[in-house]
Amino acid sequence: MADDHDDEPAGRLTAPQGEYTTREVGIGFAVLAAGLLVAFLIPYLLG
Repeated sequence: MADDHDDEPAGRLTAPQGEYTTREVGIGFAVLAAGLLVAFLIPYLLG
């Protein structure tokens, strides 16, 4: 079968199941803050 994944290593985890480091969480919040700034604050200041 073409989508048979028996050759993948045992114990492989995908992103939602993996643990996040403090650094990765910090980067996520920085990206969130930048997105909110662009989406809300800049239009408010220009409007």
